[in-house]
Amino acid sequence: MGFIIKIAYKNLSRHKLRTFVSITAIAFSVMIVVFARGLINGMIDTLSVDHIQYNSGHIKIIDQEYLQQERLLPLNYPVDGFNGEGPRAMTADLKEIKDVEMVISRLKFGAMAGTENELITMCGWGVEPEQELIFTDIEDFLVEGRMAQTGRMEVVMGTALLKKLDRKVGEKITIVYNTAFNSLKGSTFEIVGRLESGLKMLNEVVFYLPLDQAQRLLEMDDQVTELLLVTSDKKIIHRVLPEVKKLLADKGATDRYLALGYKETSDLIPLMDIMKIIYNQIYIFLVLLSCIVVINTMIMIVKERTKEIGMMTAMGLESKEILQLFVIEGAIMGVLGSLLGAVSGSVLTSYLAEVGLDYTSAMSGMSADIIFDAIVYPVSSIGNTIFAFMLGMFIVTIACLIPARRAASLEPTEAMRA
Repeated sequence: MGFIIKIAYKNLSRHKLRTFVSITAIAFSVMIVVFARGLINGMIDTLSVDHIQYNSGHIKIIDQEYLQQERLLPLNYPVDGFNGEGPRAMTADLKEIKDVEMVISRLKFGAMAGTENELITMCGWGVEPEQELIFTDIEDFLVEGRMAQTGRMEVVMGTALLKKLDRKVGEKITIVYNTAFNSLKGSTFEIVGRLESGLKMLNEVVFYLPLDQAQRLLEMDDQVTELLLVTSDKKIIHRVLPEVKKLLADKGATDRYLALGYKETSDLIPLMDIMKIIYNQIYIFLVLLSCIVVINTMIMIVKERTKEIGMMTAMGLESKEILQLFVIEGAIMGVLGSLLGAVSGSVLTSYLAEVGLDYTSAMSGMSADIIFDAIVYPVSSIGNTIFAFMLGMFIVTIACLIPARRAASLEPTEAMRA
């Protein structure tokens, strides 16, 4: 075997340019696999995290009727606890469930504010500021000012929304809204913070205010529109969700409330999971494309060395060893190309994982209702790099069996006359 490996190395060095082109083709395809896989994983991870933080939690509890009209942000289908005892008691019961670490209360409502030229529609989120700062990464988006504080008539708005309203941090703004009794009211708030985020929703539509103030102004004392449950890990939701549903059943609330896992509240996340499977097949196709170059190179080598193969066979080299020789040559190119591609792809992905890819302009026409961060950070991982390396090496080696079998099947006498 050592003798055959030495011959394989020697043969590859005969035509350095051709060998270089083959290795480069493999390296490029493997590099694309590393990058593409990191990008897709990054998109799925970012989408999941943003959706969990700003829409569903790991598990979302809402009124059944509210689900049907959620886009309209109705206030007449609140979460007000079991038997109307209030969400605080309900929250205490939910926290008793194993692996439920937090219960986030939110009160969402529609609102408007006017400028000299137009009326701007918005979405108000009444939140408990301390909880939001712990659960979400909203603090990272606060580029100016601070978060609104409980007990104060304060709001935090996105940069784009402030621009529409022609307001700045430190100024006052009057916001008009409908109460739970469908009466139109207006209140004046101080703008204490400005958000800058890749999420269009946070930049252009949503404003934060303290939950206690939202409940008072909307005449929804001790009521919210949703409760978000946070578990220790999203991978255990399948175990926690049945316990939450059991609690609702024990309290006789299954006819009123729904408990939904985060994937059940999103159309995009299940789709992205399917796309991940599809892309795994595309990665194989990419490597197979590079194999065309390698196979072509190997076929040319077989043709050029037909007489040489005949001589080696006549001198006692068996067909099996001829097969091994050409497979080893292909495997060497596969290993070198895959290693080069995996390393370069890992370096590229690691760099982009730090700086991110900005798709803001491409997503400018996307609805703000879709929670999708315009800044995508690819995921760089050793597992991804090893996967691409093994994929490239395996497929290229298998592909080389085609020309190798052709070389091994040559008859010595015919090969000598060629």
